[in-house]
Amino acid sequence: MTVLRAEARHRGERGSGLIELTWAGLLLIIPLGWIVLSIFDVQRSAFAVSGAARAAGRAYVLADSDGLGRSRAEAAARQAVSDQGADVSGLRVEVSCTPYPRQCHNGTSVVTVRVTGRVRLPVLPAILGGGAPSVHLDASHTVPVGQYHEIRDAQH
Repeated sequence: MTVLRAEARHRGERGSGLIELTWAGLLLIIPLGWIVLSIFDVQRSAFAVSGAARAAGRAYVLADSDGLGRSRAEAAARQAVSDQGADVSGLRVEVSCTPYPRQCHNGTSVVTVRVTGRVRLPVLPAILGGGAPSVHLDASHTVPVGQYHEIRDAQH
């Protein structure tokens, strides 16, 4: 009689290990999938911001004046981010130059373009926190003015 009761007890648990393993796997795969998606999204956006800094620097030095260069740099940065399919919010383009900070298109100037922005982490439910978490991105590119075109000489 005791053998039958023990055998009946073991039969009732048969197959439950598979169910427990499935639930444990799902509970681990969902956060792991979110981490992988977040890493890919941040990496794509970082690549986009880096490309935006390079494109903005080139657009700036190819322009004929500082004002035109600034507008072209911002347009080039936004286009470069858009081309990568990245969703970067708060994209800012800052231009500085040495040794002539007010006249960047002089022959010996070196222009530095810095592009900053934020990328939100994907698929995070609002129930887990107030605002969506984001990652700050920053890239810069330095270009001498004469690298992409010939410097005009006033004597000719």
